[in-house]
Amino acid sequence: MTAPLALLSGMNCTSDLWTDTGLDAEGGAFRPVLDRPSIAEQVAVLLRDLPPRVVLVGHSLGGIVAMALALAAPERVAGLCVVSTNAKEPTAAQRDGWREWITRLDAGESPRMLQEGIMEPLLGAEVAATRPDLVERTLRMGDDTGAATLRAQLELQLTRVDLLSRLSTLRIPTLVVSGLDDVICPPRFHTEIVGEVDGARLVSLDAGHLLPLERPREFGDLVRTWRSQQLRPAVVGA
Repeated sequence: MTAPLALLSGMNCTSDLWTDTGLDAEGGAFRPVLDRPSIAEQVAVLLRDLPPRVVLVGHSLGGIVAMALALAAPERVAGLCVVSTNAKEPTAAQRDGWREWITRLDAGESPRMLQEGIMEPLLGAEVAATRPDLVERTLRMGDDTGAATLRAQLELQLTRVDLLSRLSTLRIPTLVVSGLDDVICPPRFHTEIVGEVDGARLVSLDAGHLLPLERPREFGDLVRTWRSQQLRPAVVGA
């Protein structure tokens, strides 16, 4: 039997990110919430709560956690798909930005308000201007995340370390998906990941950072095809 999917959403996002991809209906996919204040704690909780073998599909921060889990316990990971993500150590500017969001949350701003301030980087200027349905879903994901979970995710971000230099040790079927218009995690970040993981496949789609929300059908089909081709159960006997 093929290992089930575990869908890890990005920061200030929920499982609605995957709704239209159809992946959350694939054999009862797991949809964990990232709500721990460090990478180590989050990985430990996932290893405790997920089945013995899973296919990890992670977006943005979810992709970072997925890579960290695969490095910590590769025997638990049947396949790894990361999208709109970054394996490098955060920059000083990123850390300052996350600390600013923590300050604004503590001062009473809501996750929805913070999400609204980065709508164009998340969806791209054209989509943000012409797809009010996606804008509202993106804002609602902030509502549904809530201040406590977002604060934990920001603290989690601050514990990130470089993963890129360690990825060459992975021997796991890996799919890397980037958005051509992603300004938060541009295509070159994904090229770097593929360059480190032996046999990894890179696919770029015409989308911004919230690629599974913006291109759900293409993304869902891509993951299903990759999963069926790369992760077929072994044939016993001959």
